[in-house]
Amino acid sequence: MNIMNKITHHLSDQLLIGYSAGTLPEAFNLVVATHLSMCDECRAAAQSYDSIGGALLHAQPTEDLSAAALSKTMALIAKGPKAAAPASAGSDLPDPLSAYIGGGLSDVKWRPIGLGVRQAVLKTSHAATARLLYIPAGAAVPDHGHRGTELTLVLKGAFSDETARFAAGDVEVAGEDLHHKPVAEIGHDCICLAATDAPLRFSAWIPRVAQSLFRL
Repeated sequence: MNIMNKITHHLSDQLLIGYSAGTLPEAFNLVVATHLSMCDECRAAAQSYDSIGGALLHAQPTEDLSAAALSKTMALIAKGPKAAAPASAGSDLPDPLSAYIGGGLSDVKWRPIGLGVRQAVLKTSHAATARLLYIPAGAAVPDHGHRGTELTLVLKGAFSDETARFAAGDVEVAGEDLHHKPVAEIGHDCICLAATDAPLRFSAWIPRVAQSLFRL
């Protein structure tokens, strides 16, 4: 998936280190992996953290493993999350995300959540929630704050909020200190991949009522 515009909003070092160390929730890993497939700068930084982590592991003292270590490890792998479906050839989505959907945008099972906005919650671990958001051109996501961290990666189109403009490839990292109202740019619908590790904090009562229904 080629990004013609210059990416100006990148992942933090903390997120890249967490991704390299394997300490992020699956939903956050999905956002990071998708952004890395779109961003040369962050991909290079992630590779450097992988190299540092490998060097640190290599420097650690070794220990002898028991005879049953391999079988126990394979049993843990078997109990873990199943592999995502392979991506479809020629998908209009980045490979990491396409693998979760099993295809492209035409395969997404959208669900309306009001004011023309649609979402599709993706199957990940319970530690955080990943969703695709479809925001019609000129439409807005209800203003909200955060009880944790929200990562929003723009896949198509662009949106603006109180902080900046975010176009394809850009990622917004929102914490508990940010209260915003993302608005899709006029002229193009905006499609984003978002991940949250805690429920959002909506100002209006209607989104609050719908929150549990739509896992917002």
